[in-house]
Amino acid sequence: MEVDPPGEEVRWGSVYWAKIKTFDAAMDAVFLDLDGDNTGILYNKDVRIRKKNGDVVKGGDKPITKIFQAGDMVAVQAKTAYLVAADEEDALVNQKLARMSMDITLPGRYLIFGTMLPDNRISQRIRDKKMRKQLLSMLNSMDNIQGCILRAAAANVQTDVLVREGKVLHEIWDQMQQYLKGDDVGLIMLGPDSLQRTLSDQAGITIDRIEVVTMDHFTQADEWCSIFAPDLVTKIEPVELDDASDDLALFHYRDIIGQIEDLFQPYAVLPGGGNIIIQDTAALTAIDINRGADDSPRLAINIEAAKEIARQIRLRNTGGIIIIDFLKLTSKKDEGKLIAAIEEFIDNDPCTVHIHGMTALGLMELTRDRRTLPLQERFEGILE
Repeated sequence: MEVDPPGEEVRWGSVYWAKIKTFDAAMDAVFLDLDGDNTGILYNKDVRIRKKNGDVVKGGDKPITKIFQAGDMVAVQAKTAYLVAADEEDALVNQKLARMSMDITLPGRYLIFGTMLPDNRISQRIRDKKMRKQLLSMLNSMDNIQGCILRAAAANVQTDVLVREGKVLHEIWDQMQQYLKGDDVGLIMLGPDSLQRTLSDQAGITIDRIEVVTMDHFTQADEWCSIFAPDLVTKIEPVELDDASDDLALFHYRDIIGQIEDLFQPYAVLPGGGNIIIQDTAALTAIDINRGADDSPRLAINIEAAKEIARQIRLRNTGGIIIIDFLKLTSKKDEGKLIAAIEEFIDNDPCTVHIHGMTALGLMELTRDRRTLPLQERFEGILE
């Protein structure tokens, strides 16, 4: 579920030519002037410096105050978005600066070009060791593919498609170099919008139709598909609506607003009659499973809940630490089956989800690397 909220000043994935303003030694970070209006924060661990011999040095070995001086210019990419607060109270309590990184990546449909990567890599979602080795060997044998991450959706893609995309991504980066110089700060490349993120994230499924309701959206879809997915160009279909320019016009037309509003509730009902309770706190998201009237075995209920939880955190765009209190299982074998099940369910998530196992109290620990703001924050002001 993707939407571009009004008031989004810094979009995830945007690349800036920024100037270092001030230092925070306690945080081991610098504050950046991104474009004359917005400020970003760069932590030492997100520093990347390419030496003259081509080697890349990661930050962290020495304080950031020893690496940069005020006024230095750096190329950075937004790893989190920044949304203008709706009112002064939100501005004081909830707003955080956009987190920036010098580890710039350019996503395509099947490849992610890491401008600071020394070699090719395979997505962590592909877990089979033999397949990973074969895919890496294939990737390394291709011309014009260097410093790329092969996405899971590309496991069965023809090599000529990958070579073409690799060339495109390298060319985009080469063209950007002319703007990464001088003393004037500014936005160099805007990060992917909701339409582009959706198309990229759905690369691994069969797409029958791409519906758009405005000429702007048609143009955006056509341009992205022409570059990264030529096979999808003919599947873009304009839908004529009287209120096409209104926010969420297509969502209203497809009658899914109610389903979106359901995602703002702190619970979800399971097909078997149980439910899950989702509680967000400042530090983490806690999820509890209730069996209700369901008299199925605990493992079966837990697996049913795991499938819905994977769906909920993906649609709600939940990030950070997630603690799940499943129904207590009595054997390690069942715990293993539950972990294997949730590993399968999270494969559909475009964001990286790490499973950290079970605690001594039987709680499952996850972390999810969210790219954009939570769903509810992105819809605030749109559904009102």
